[in-house]
Amino acid sequence: MAQITASMVKELREKTDAPMMECKKALIEAEGDLARAEELLRVKLGSKASKAASRVTAEGLIGLHIAVGAKVGAVVEVNCETDFVAKNEDFIGFVNQVAVLAAERAPADLEALNALPMGEGTVETTRSALVGKIGENISVRRFQRFETNDVLSSYVHGGKIGVMVDFAGAEDTGKDLAMHIAATKPRALDAGGVSPEDIATERSVAQQKAAESGKPA
Repeated sequence: MAQITASMVKELREKTDAPMMECKKALIEAEGDLARAEELLRVKLGSKASKAASRVTAEGLIGLHIAVGAKVGAVVEVNCETDFVAKNEDFIGFVNQVAVLAAERAPADLEALNALPMGEGTVETTRSALVGKIGENISVRRFQRFETNDVLSSYVHGGKIGVMVDFAGAEDTGKDLAMHIAATKPRALDAGGVSPEDIATERSVAQQKAAESGKPA
């Protein structure tokens, strides 16, 4: 039996964009023959993953997860190509799992998040397998993790707008605040958080509108 090395698995994965475990299985079945293993993967997965990898991901979902007594939470954005796939149960499940890992495992960055264990592999290999299954490019774009001594509450609107708010008070208050933030998109908590440049821009716009109104100065 041929010895299957990590470098062989890596090379096959780079050629096919197939999940790591699938690459290893194909190499074992092909007894180390790289060309034959690639052929086996194409039969099993088609060329979906490699073709999809270059396509734009302009749709997707926001995933939210709060844990540890509402003291820790995370917001993640996972993109896909179409709104149809954004409604796919497998895609939704993947987004939710990524949010849980981001909150509970505290990865340092996106690379660390993608390397976290998920299922039989990692976040990255699970993503790649999902690409092969669904036939659309999928990417974990970004995430933000929060820790607080107070309480976290969240709200997601239509799967596209996600808010996580750090507050002190009743749970209903937190959700109301999160909904209000999603609706109004405030730039800061108070005037002190707004930059002088933004204030100058808004003042200039207001002055120009007033000047064009035809009313006396």
